[in-house]
Amino acid sequence: MKTAARPRTTGTTPLRSASFRRFVLANLISATGTAMAPLALAYAVIGEGGGAGSLGLVLTTNTVPTVAFLLAGGVLADRMSRSRILVAGNVVAAAAQGALAVVVLSGAASTLSIAACGFLSGVAMAFTVPAGQGVVNQLVAAEHLQQANALVRLPSNAVRVLGPVVGGIVVALCGPGWALAWDALTFLIAALLLHGLRLEKPVTVHSALSDLRAGWAGFRSRTWLWTYTVAGMIVVAAWLAGFQLLGPLLAAELYSGAGSWGLVQGAFALGLLAGALVCLWWKPYRLLVVAVSTASLLFLPLTAMGLGLPLPAVLVAALLAGIGLDVAIVAWTTAFQLHIPEQELGRAGSFNSVGERLAIPLGYLLAALAAGTWSDRDVLLVCAGVIVATTMVNLCVRDVYRVNRAVRQPG
Repeated sequence: MKTAARPRTTGTTPLRSASFRRFVLANLISATGTAMAPLALAYAVIGEGGGAGSLGLVLTTNTVPTVAFLLAGGVLADRMSRSRILVAGNVVAAAAQGALAVVVLSGAASTLSIAACGFLSGVAMAFTVPAGQGVVNQLVAAEHLQQANALVRLPSNAVRVLGPVVGGIVVALCGPGWALAWDALTFLIAALLLHGLRLEKPVTVHSALSDLRAGWAGFRSRTWLWTYTVAGMIVVAAWLAGFQLLGPLLAAELYSGAGSWGLVQGAFALGLLAGALVCLWWKPYRLLVVAVSTASLLFLPLTAMGLGLPLPAVLVAALLAGIGLDVAIVAWTTAFQLHIPEQELGRAGSFNSVGERLAIPLGYLLAALAAGTWSDRDVLLVCAGVIVATTMVNLCVRDVYRVNRAVRQPG
């Protein structure tokens, strides 16, 4: 299988490339809608009379198709033009969110109709995620990959700081339907921008099933890749169980409730933004070691809340965790792009993404089971310990130390 030659950007920044600027702008516009969508979705469910069970059903119907179709999306990303897949996926997502906005604004929304739209959005995500992981490789030269990855995340992280606040204002003043309508519009605008990329498709010589088997063989043969995926699944599960599920409960118990929890989330989002800025100038040699190590900083806010430390200490811990996570994401993405052949990026990325998404129900389930035995604070400390222990085990894998920026895409 062959791919088009990598474009050779000139200058010291990938922003000199018009195609890369188009890709960043599409991501930024889409992020403004995505940041508002969770809040709007929750209030759309509440508005039609649903409770926690209904919201759980809606979120599940969005997650399940993503996991179910991710591997198919990975195979397709290595067989078709990735820009065309992104365009199609954004159009489908726009249609799903647009339909949801219409039923909410018309007052005809039900749990079933909201879940159906969420299912369609989940299918679209299953194909856009693997395709998106290989786009930067086709837009910028190898020496600019880390900077490009940081630049892609920088505006999106900035939106994460302000998006929920703006979304709350829009939902409060206009209702959730209009926030969902904006989300649909941003997907459509992103599709129009991505249409201009026109990336060449790979030349395929095998069947889709053969490509899937080859992708699994490649994933399994790279010890650093599958061990990082397994470790990442455990870390993400512990983080979601501790921070997302039990964090708000501890904020209500130990601090001032929703207001203090909003500050903690804001500190974490600011940390993500700062982490992207760090990656614009810091270029570590051992990329995977850095990715594994800095992700472990997620244990900090869990420990701070588990020990009942004052709110300022929790805010500092959340800020550091955000910095560490974004540095880890950029370092990991750069290592992944450098050490996986371009024609395998979609499939390898889909296997990695399946692990991450399986961590979502796993983390929530384990936290619910543990909460019946231990106190919430004890569960937080256990989750923090799991993150640290998993990191230490992953750092014992010798392959982790050979994944650096000096080696590019071995077969």
